[in-house]
Amino acid sequence: MKSRQHRPACLVLSVFIAAAPAFAAQPKAGASAELAVLETTDLHSAVVGYDYFKLADDPSMGLDRTASLIAQARRDFPNTLLFDNGDTIQGNALGDYQATVDPLPCGQLLGIYKAMRKIGYDGIGIGNHDFNFGLAYLAQVTGQRLDVAGVQKKQCAGPGFPVVLANVYSTRTHKPLFEPYRILSKRIRAVDAHGRPFEASVRVGIIGFTPPAILNWDRRWLEGKIYTEGLVETAKRYLPEMRAKGADLVVAISHGGLDASPYAPTMENGNYYLAQVPGIDALLLGHSHQAFPNPSSTVAQFNLPQVDKARGRVFGVPTVMANLWGKNLGVVRLQLRYDGKRWHADRDAAIVENRTTQQPDKQYVAADPAVMDLVRSEHEATIRYVKTPIGSADFRMSTYFADLGDVSAIQVVNQAQAAYVQQYVAANLPQYAKLPVLSVSAPFKSGSAGVADYTDVAAGDLALNNAADLYLYPNALAVVKIDGAGLKAWLEKAATRFNTIDPDRTAPQELVNTGFAGYNFDSVTSPEIGYEIDLTQPPGQRIRKLQLRGAPLEPGQEFLVATNNYRASGGGNFPGLDGSRTVFTSPDASRDVLIGYIKERKRLNHAADGAQRSWRFTKVQTKGPVVFHSAPGKLALARAAGLENVTQVAADDGQGKGFALYAVDLAK
Repeated sequence: MKSRQHRPACLVLSVFIAAAPAFAAQPKAGASAELAVLETTDLHSAVVGYDYFKLADDPSMGLDRTASLIAQARRDFPNTLLFDNGDTIQGNALGDYQATVDPLPCGQLLGIYKAMRKIGYDGIGIGNHDFNFGLAYLAQVTGQRLDVAGVQKKQCAGPGFPVVLANVYSTRTHKPLFEPYRILSKRIRAVDAHGRPFEASVRVGIIGFTPPAILNWDRRWLEGKIYTEGLVETAKRYLPEMRAKGADLVVAISHGGLDASPYAPTMENGNYYLAQVPGIDALLLGHSHQAFPNPSSTVAQFNLPQVDKARGRVFGVPTVMANLWGKNLGVVRLQLRYDGKRWHADRDAAIVENRTTQQPDKQYVAADPAVMDLVRSEHEATIRYVKTPIGSADFRMSTYFADLGDVSAIQVVNQAQAAYVQQYVAANLPQYAKLPVLSVSAPFKSGSAGVADYTDVAAGDLALNNAADLYLYPNALAVVKIDGAGLKAWLEKAATRFNTIDPDRTAPQELVNTGFAGYNFDSVTSPEIGYEIDLTQPPGQRIRKLQLRGAPLEPGQEFLVATNNYRASGGGNFPGLDGSRTVFTSPDASRDVLIGYIKERKRLNHAADGAQRSWRFTKVQTKGPVVFHSAPGKLALARAAGLENVTQVAADDGQGKGFALYAVDLAK
């Protein structure tokens, strides 16, 4: 093995310029500089490019490759600041392992934070998924003393850079849970009005925001301990204060996307309105797992009025979103001018770009090996853990065609949840014993993050990594009581996953509405329930022939429905699901329920565990093709799922992301 001194010294570049003088000069009016604000977001514990579900290297992801982009940006621009926008500590088997399997000691640094500290981050925000393991764990790994019930005030090892979050408050103290903002003093290289170089200091304020809906999504951890405030209200509270304390520039690190719906303090993606609050020089977005700017984006949130998807502007504010898993590095190049009193950023002159680890030749930038060196022991321990056997299956479980009705990766989740609820009700809730129990689940991986972003579990022996592939998130199982009308409304919302199809249109029509996340496409896989989805009808009017045991479902028929705490508490904004209908929330994680079910069953078979479809598209003859995109060469899986109406049109859909183009004949 080569000695470390001969390896590329990418991480060494994170250290501030060694040649900087001890004291920065006082700038004069007319001085100028460029400051590049760099962003990562939604890393989801992807420290290295490795897929713990498939037990294989994956060069399309990983902070180890983003580190190379960061090093290059620091070579390109003399003045940089690096921030992360949250959803950092949760999202893969490594994150789960350190949080729940082999809990991190107080004095040890979390793997993802080890890498971030070495790379040289200047500050981070907090995302909604960072709350998934509870406040005590979040306090521990961020090195914070959170003054809330149930959290010890002992300070543990933290990453060593500022953690800012302004719109979440302690119920006990009515003060922000984290430091709401921090004003950084950054030494920069600048030129005076005559073009002569000098070094100066600029004061950059960073402020963090997270979706207020965390109170619903992680109610079991947060209820009674914290409360949230809307993004606009919070910004109006703190931005003037930051300026008064000397901030020349303000960077908003807001974990969310854009939504032009009427503003509400509880909205999930309130940044369309945050951008309209005066005083923000750069807006860093996240949460939506998208790249912005992107001139060719068809995503609805990037095609709103006053959103410039080519130049990266929201109401004129330079704005960036750096995708997920370290695939991209967001860059906002602020052009600064000194007016004799302070530095100002010229909004119009800012240059916003999204740099990707995948190069024009489809190859990926080299990973920085020093990142793996930092987390090798945790990485290898995680791999050993996820190889733990739990059972076997005689069929392949995948989500390549879940939007078409393949339930091979969904049915076993529904069966596990339903069996758990039936046993729990019989033992603890006899008042509900006569109600039918249903379960809903969704394809958690449906290609949104790339052609490899699908659940794909091979036939044969099953291990913990396969269960994590089938159930991606650390949710808790929850049960809601609804009636037939509520079930129909639930399924109508899920059917928003599809575009409305015009039978008379001759041009190709896209089947899938990519603006509606695949993880919200809930479906039932019960022999007692049947329904159709009529794609010729607008959203909200698509569910037809909804039946219970072969007869039309009565609106007043009551059910218990097994789902997860995210959905039961309002995640996805499904009608009637706001936490008020929850009968109980299990102390067991949904994935653990699935693992227990597979262990008990020992061997799954296709007929019993992967072929029960409850829904179909209403048949309709279309004059033009209805198309969708999935991984190439998977048609045999569609046939195995009984989807005879699917064909592969082209092995390459021409969009440059590796997807194939498929068509579905809705008349069959």
